[in-house]
Amino acid sequence: MKIAILSRNKKLYSTSRLKEAGEARGHEVDIIDTLHCYMDITSNRPVVRYKGNELPQYDAVIPRIGASISFYGTAVVRQFEMTGSFCVNESVAISRSRDKLRSTQLLSRKGIGLPRTGFANRPDNIKDLIKNVGGAPCVIKLLEGTQGIGVVLAETSKTAEAIVEAFMGLNADILIQEFIKEAGGADIRCFVVGDRVVAAMKRQGAEGEFRSNLHRGGSAVLVKLTPAERKTAVAAANIMGLNVCGVDLLRAERGPVVMEVNSSPGLEGIEAATKKDVADMVIDFIEKNAKPNKNRTQGKG
Repeated sequence: MKIAILSRNKKLYSTSRLKEAGEARGHEVDIIDTLHCYMDITSNRPVVRYKGNELPQYDAVIPRIGASISFYGTAVVRQFEMTGSFCVNESVAISRSRDKLRSTQLLSRKGIGLPRTGFANRPDNIKDLIKNVGGAPCVIKLLEGTQGIGVVLAETSKTAEAIVEAFMGLNADILIQEFIKEAGGADIRCFVVGDRVVAAMKRQGAEGEFRSNLHRGGSAVLVKLTPAERKTAVAAANIMGLNVCGVDLLRAERGPVVMEVNSSPGLEGIEAATKKDVADMVIDFIEKNAKPNKNRTQGKG
């Protein structure tokens, strides 16, 4: 098969591992810089051009779309869908998962465990908003944040009010969420491929840090999932419409709660912690599912 990986940097661990895994299974794999793609949007013959040339027809496309280029990146994925390529994650699913508010509402509608979450537009709603998520401490998140950036723990209600007012003063969209104290600064990253969790790791935040992101100095170890955690992760991926994703869970007293569904999960941390060849599992999924015009393009909101 001819496989394209959409990635800004061919040297990134995840990108290079996917290329390596694809070639090891006998496929032709090209790495394409998403921002260097441009689209010829013509009736009956959609085309993707790249650095002055028309790209060939790819059997499958693996989108590695960073949060900072979501709008253009998903437009490129959509164009590949129009050409008939099988996209591992579809454009509509990537957009759906990138919007923290929209994804939280969709998961809530389907009964997935979540931290209590508040969202408001006017500053005079702040006190009641904080109260409704259980009061302080609480977590305040920028809707557009990634890798722990724009996520703040407010220890007191006064601090929370000040942070919210500051963000709103910058016209930033934010969520306020319940702080799951019993999680102890740790979360679980479940790597979902198709309809199963193929690998899972527990990420522990650095000393004095409530965010567990590996980019912020956290550590990761292999973890055994409970049946409820496995079921929740697969259900969250399915609701988002994502075939390959990372589902981040917290272990709350009431059961697993979903913090985020990541459409471009990194491979380095999960492969190191679990010693599993996750990249090979992604290629195996493509081999079993890549058929022309098979994209689902679900309309789940």
